[in-house]
Amino acid sequence: MNEKEINSIIANNITKYLELNNKTQLELAEYMQVSQATVSNWCKGLKMPRMSKIDMICTFFSINRSDLLNESAPTNTPKRGVVINVLGRVAAGIPIEAVEDIIDTEEITEEFARTGEFFGLQIHGDSMEPRMCAGDVVIVRQQDDAESGDIVIAMVNGDDATCKRLKKYQSGIALISNNPSYEPMFFTNEEIVSKPVKIIGKVVELRGKF
Repeated sequence: MNEKEINSIIANNITKYLELNNKTQLELAEYMQVSQATVSNWCKGLKMPRMSKIDMICTFFSINRSDLLNESAPTNTPKRGVVINVLGRVAAGIPIEAVEDIIDTEEITEEFARTGEFFGLQIHGDSMEPRMCAGDVVIVRQQDDAESGDIVIAMVNGDDATCKRLKKYQSGIALISNNPSYEPMFFTNEEIVSKPVKIIGKVVELRGKF
């Protein structure tokens, strides 16, 4: 099978999976962080997505790479994902599973769900603009630590959870907003314990809302 034939198969299957999932090219483009014209070119077979993009497309549709490369057009509805709760807020001292402020649900793939415990959290305010806007939902893996550069959900001084980028230093950490109008929040190792500052999860996906 040559590259042109593979390109045609991928184009047909992207179009079919969009139809099966009742999704639009725009929704796929926003998830992939590419232009709608790029997705349109994929669906027309004018261009072929890179392998990293193919994997993202498969995650979007909750399918395997082999499904997207299969010559037989999909005829069955794709595998359903795992439903997780979207929380309007997370307050200090309340375990995630006990939060009652459930405003919606989202689906993640079964493969993703097997890697940990997840919840969705609605973004409030403009501190993470322009990448994350008020009303958007982030998918969060529950964990109490993260790597420098990760976007995390953290609690500071007993307040509600906040979404910030984590920066680690030998003497402490900084919680940084995307919006340059907000100053970074610096905490020494002593303040992390005394305030306290607690990481409750790592943001693994953004789902923009209109």
